[in-house]
Amino acid sequence: MIKFLDLTSINKIYEKEIKDRFQHIFDKGWYLQGEENNIFNEAFAAYCGTKYAVGVANGLDALNLIIKAYGFGQEDEIIVPANTYIASVLAISENGCKPVLVEPDLNTYNINPYLIEQAITSKTKAIMVVHLYGQAVEMEAIWKLADKYNLKIIEDSAQAHGAIYKGRRVGNLGDASGFSFYPGKNLGCLGDGGAVTTNDEELYLKIKAIANYGSIKKYVNLYKGVNSRLDELQAAVVNVKLPYLDEDNNKRRRIANYYIKNISNPLIVLPKSLHEDMHVWHLFVIRTENRDKLQNYLLSNGIQTLIHYPIPIHKQEAYREWNNLSYPITEKIHYEVLSLPISPVMTQKEIEKVVEVINAYQ
Repeated sequence: MIKFLDLTSINKIYEKEIKDRFQHIFDKGWYLQGEENNIFNEAFAAYCGTKYAVGVANGLDALNLIIKAYGFGQEDEIIVPANTYIASVLAISENGCKPVLVEPDLNTYNINPYLIEQAITSKTKAIMVVHLYGQAVEMEAIWKLADKYNLKIIEDSAQAHGAIYKGRRVGNLGDASGFSFYPGKNLGCLGDGGAVTTNDEELYLKIKAIANYGSIKKYVNLYKGVNSRLDELQAAVVNVKLPYLDEDNNKRRRIANYYIKNISNPLIVLPKSLHEDMHVWHLFVIRTENRDKLQNYLLSNGIQTLIHYPIPIHKQEAYREWNNLSYPITEKIHYEVLSLPISPVMTQKEIEKVVEVINAYQ
């Protein structure tokens, strides 16, 4: 069986380094907000090209904290792509704001920059861009809109660690960015983890405090905060993996390029990369009209796939107030997409088998 993602093999590469760091943490006896976090915050900010980074408990918390720190709330609107993972929208709802869904571009699966302006109202406070599947959003038009209407840009960079747009990495394309280090991400830990990056010192200090019960100095609480901290063990894992991230992303690019050049089945719609640096291929997402048939066919031939994501947010029970709305491009994407195996540990033989089996599909 060709696994969709072989996390055991991926993490085996870093086993000794991770165990050495775990032993150091164990011997030191400091498990939260310690040396590993300090090292990570500095290194990840430098990697993204921002002034600040702060590790938090997970990617959803990262987005939550950004919105909370800005003070957005009741009646405030935040524009977000309709086809994103539900976490992007949950962060908006959690803060009492109104998510305003905008259709994606069918070629990139990212928010369509040219549909945003018609969704802006007097209540709009921010645009949340999601670098979906690993491809950076085309930001030029969005920067102009943010400037024109005095809006914040919040990046959901959970799937795009290391992607570059016009010389700048994601995480440094807006006012603040939320990252996830869920184990399956391009930069993944061994549990839940996340981070916020920003160049805004005031926002950084506020998020850092809010994530720690609203406190910077122990027992002195400046805000009604939460508990959202990246623990030392998870910080150690991403500290080990970060120096290898670009190399791993390049391995993903090579696999993606092989798929694109060699999959020739007319029933399959292949993904498009606008520029090599813009895409880190967290997912390699194809489309076909009879997605379930293809998935079953691939599984019967020893190839595991996943669907990202089968149900659009506006059709979820959690957002039943939107169930009667129609977003045809989003619906087409959700009902046709299928993610093929792609990871730094795939062998050439496995890659060739995926291509061979897909090309034989009828």
